[in-house]
Amino acid sequence: AHLLASAGMDQTVCVWNVWSRDSQKKARVFTHHNAAVKDVRWSPQGLSLLSCGYDCCSRLVDVEKGTEKQLFQEDEVVGVIKFHPDNHNLFLSGGFKGSLRLWDVRTGNVAEEYVRPLGPILDVEFSTDARHFISSSDVSKTNASENSIIVWDVSREIPLSNQVYVEAYTCPCIRPPFKLDKYKRYEDHVVSGFPVKCNFSLDGNELASGSADGCIYVYNYRTSELVRKIKAFEEACVDVAYHPVMPNVIAACGWNVCCRPRMVFWGHSNR
Repeated sequence: AHLLASAGMDQTVCVWNVWSRDSQKKARVFTHHNAAVKDVRWSPQGLSLLSCGYDCCSRLVDVEKGTEKQLFQEDEVVGVIKFHPDNHNLFLSGGFKGSLRLWDVRTGNVAEEYVRPLGPILDVEFSTDARHFISSSDVSKTNASENSIIVWDVSREIPLSNQVYVEAYTCPCIRPPFKLDKYKRYEDHVVSGFPVKCNFSLDGNELASGSADGCIYVYNYRTSELVRKIKAFEEACVDVAYHPVMPNVIAACGWNVCCRPRMVFWGHSNR
């Protein structure tokens, strides 16, 4: 658990050796994309990287060899991708024109397509049992807030519910568990128009969020109390991710395209 993958607006996908003491921490740089890269995911086996972006495709790359294994061409900018949690040969992609497609890595073809008039897809996430997935889309142009978050049946290609969230706000990030608690609010972090995302700790006790002020905000999930505020960047901090093994380590990325990802450490509390 010493490698971190990042997607950049400079058309590259980088793999970082986060524990390296050298000034140059890049272990690999992949330049297969022809435009800015929006999202990147490790394959479940950890041997490949799947990335997508403004060149209207997703690309699967062998990390060790540095070669492109598969290209998945689409007719729109691809903003988000997610591997199926049970069948690692499948992944879900969401596009800027509202498309949702389930791809088969073995054939390079679309296995399922989920059709509904949606805005740009902002995020997707599978349910724990992998029978459903939830999508978030930008509804600012259509004013159709009932389409902001939709729960889909994976195999039947139909929406099961579009009444999950009917607020007139877009949700750039969705994370399990999928339930709305109207009485819990995690405050103090700032969005200011940036696509700020959040993430839960592995034990589910903490929720970390980026912020437009460049800080990482860490909350107690159950009480909503702000337990930690960490200055990470001078510009907006747009995404955070907990280390898969070490609970007191968070990776964060900033809005500045020249800034590399940062690892943040702190002394763990008993909260």
